[in-house]
Amino acid sequence: NPSLEVLSTSCFLFYLIINCTHLVSQEYAHSIRLDGDIMLGGLFPVHSRGERGVPCGELKKEKGIHRLEAMLFAIDLINKDPELLPNVTLGARILDTCSRDTYALEQSLTFVQALIERDGSDVRCANGDPPIFAKPDKVVGVIGAAASSVSIMVANILRLFKIPQISYASTAPELSDNTRYDFFSRVVPPDSYQAQAMLDIVTAMGWNYVSTLASEGNYGESGVEAFVQISRESGGVCIAQSLKIPREPMPGEFDKLILRLLETSNARAVIMFANEDDIRRILDAAKRNNQTGHFLWVGSDSWGSKISPVVQQERVAEGAVTILPKRASIDAFDRYFRSRSLSNNRRNVWFAEFWEENFVCKLGMHGKRPGSPKKCTGLEKVGRDSTYEQEGKVQFVMDAVYAMAHALHRMHRELCSGYPGLCPRMANIDGKELLTFIRAVNFNGSAGTPVTFNENGDAPGRYDIFQYQINNRSTAEYKVIGHWTDQLYLNMDAMQWTSGDPSVPASVCSLPCKMGERKKVVKGVPCCWHCERCEGYHFQASEFMCELCPYEQRPDQNRTGCQPIPIIKLEWHSPWAVVPVFISVLGILATTFVIVTFVRYHDTPIVRASGREMSYVLLTGIFLCYAITFPMIAAPDVAVCSFRRIFLGLGMCFSYAALLTKTNRIHRIFEQGKKAVTPPRFISPASQLVITFSLISVQLMGVFVWFAADPPHTVVDYGEQRTQDPENARGVLKCDISDLSLICSLGYSILLMVTCTVYAIKTRGVPETFNEAKPIGFTMYTTCIIWLAFIPIFFGTAQSAERVSLTLHMICREVRRLSVTLGKNGICK
Repeated sequence: NPSLEVLSTSCFLFYLIINCTHLVSQEYAHSIRLDGDIMLGGLFPVHSRGERGVPCGELKKEKGIHRLEAMLFAIDLINKDPELLPNVTLGARILDTCSRDTYALEQSLTFVQALIERDGSDVRCANGDPPIFAKPDKVVGVIGAAASSVSIMVANILRLFKIPQISYASTAPELSDNTRYDFFSRVVPPDSYQAQAMLDIVTAMGWNYVSTLASEGNYGESGVEAFVQISRESGGVCIAQSLKIPREPMPGEFDKLILRLLETSNARAVIMFANEDDIRRILDAAKRNNQTGHFLWVGSDSWGSKISPVVQQERVAEGAVTILPKRASIDAFDRYFRSRSLSNNRRNVWFAEFWEENFVCKLGMHGKRPGSPKKCTGLEKVGRDSTYEQEGKVQFVMDAVYAMAHALHRMHRELCSGYPGLCPRMANIDGKELLTFIRAVNFNGSAGTPVTFNENGDAPGRYDIFQYQINNRSTAEYKVIGHWTDQLYLNMDAMQWTSGDPSVPASVCSLPCKMGERKKVVKGVPCCWHCERCEGYHFQASEFMCELCPYEQRPDQNRTGCQPIPIIKLEWHSPWAVVPVFISVLGILATTFVIVTFVRYHDTPIVRASGREMSYVLLTGIFLCYAITFPMIAAPDVAVCSFRRIFLGLGMCFSYAALLTKTNRIHRIFEQGKKAVTPPRFISPASQLVITFSLISVQLMGVFVWFAADPPHTVVDYGEQRTQDPENARGVLKCDISDLSLICSLGYSILLMVTCTVYAIKTRGVPETFNEAKPIGFTMYTTCIIWLAFIPIFFGTAQSAERVSLTLHMICREVRRLSVTLGKNGICK
């Protein structure tokens, strides 16, 4: 809101006017000042945050002194460089932020003093003369700060006075907002890049269920927010818990955090955007709670490859994957810093304190370590009498100073072309104009990598990926396992976990479902699911769905697709076929024997007395009934199906037509004998044949009509053997003859049988000497009973093979009865 901003600016200016005189009176006791033509400001966390009520705590040897000295070293190099800012000397005013944003805000007021005009009209000295104010240094740009919270606080002030700022360590995504922090730039990439890199690491590990842990403040909260947002957009990673470490943690706070993380024990991976002190304390809490090896730490650049967070807790930190902006050690700085001593580094007001801390000694009576038993000699040497390792942000501090110098150099070249030293146009440098030159710089930094800024003042994302490993000699070290530059390059083979195990541990809410199982997602948590097997004839169509296979198919073994249901037919070796075939062969042999006997004794009295013409018709029907077994069992095709239609009812029609003609002839003879002595008509053998074949022709006409209405063809029936278990499902290849069509085909034979039975009943009283009527009557009575049982049994039978066998057994039984009738009709006799 512009009006609120104007109001806050006015209030702040009033605050400045009141306090600036006090700040100047303190002179430079708590800051470093280097004379120069152009003054740069510097903000460094020389001391850690103090306890409650105290602004500053212990000295930070690496993050404070190393970085501060890197700025001094870079200024020295620039001032000696004849090509960069020739005849122009850079000066500096370096302040201590004490790792606290509010304290840094108070300190940064020093940078804007020169921009505030003081009205001394109503102020007079004791002798009546007007006051003389000390002219403060005008700072044209600021290097720093380190912490994002400090940079945000300072940036809000510097932008009001149009002072450009270049940070060497602040990575909060919030600072990329060019509408709010338009004078802020940084030589390190923002955490939005870092969050993307960490998400890519988590994805590469196969982890989809993680927790986040952030230190309270802009750095931690913004980093976690960026990670959560990117993971939500990608959709592949779920956040189990997002915990925050308070700025002023209470006793036992870190133990509570560990216990809360254990509430979602499957989320073993913990994404950490926390400061160095909080990292050390959370690892210590995990160690106290016997959780060594449980958590899979993924640390941001605040962890990086630092030793201090993992000292004396190497086992609990083993396997931690950390990220750090790509950097290199500056050998020239190492030589410079190792050469520093109390005698040649008086410009650094905190160097004496560093000397005591570094060498664990005491400098005189006014030293900062009154309890130290050893006195400093001043002859100690950095790197010889103490351990030394270059702090990781030294490169970026130097790059930030050089970025400011290159911008000033280009500005000088354009505004003071050919003018030695500062020209009048650069006597009062415009911060907004300088900012345009800063955003346009492009040079190779101290480590040889390009230094550039985008439109938001951010550096490109380049990270090294580390893993904290313990080797076989029980020594721990950070090992480079990959890097990230717009995309991840990770060497999975170089990674190792607890006790040297190369396999990546899991951090998932639910284990992957097996093949043939679908995911039933837990509502609101897309990374958690229950696995449900696709049952019955369903297969796994997708990760979350089961679908029904087509009717003629069944799921494959893995239930990931469908395969055709096996097609079967009645095989010759099947028990349902062997028994009817055996009986049919015996029947055909017996029938053939009788036919041959009839032919051989064709003119004998006994054959002639038995009615040889009708006997031949009856034998033909019996033969056809036995022969139909083979088309019924044969593999169905058009020809076989045609034979089945023709001969299934034809054999019985032959038999019952012959029997009906016989019983009708007997009935008419005895009925006519009661009325007259003259014989009835149509009782001659020729007449009997005509009547019989007339009856048979009706069956044939029905079959031909059936052929015309529904041509024979085969069909695969998947319903008969569609069992609950798809493994046992089979498709039955058969002729397309419905049960109703089959009964209709046999219906005419049944009609003949019933009619024949009626005549058999009518002729049951014939004389004993006429031995043909009673066997026919007995046959027809039993036939009716068997057919009454056959029809419901046939319709109640599920399997086609069983139906075929049942039909064949029925036909064979009837044939045997007909054979008995034929035998009793005179042949056996």
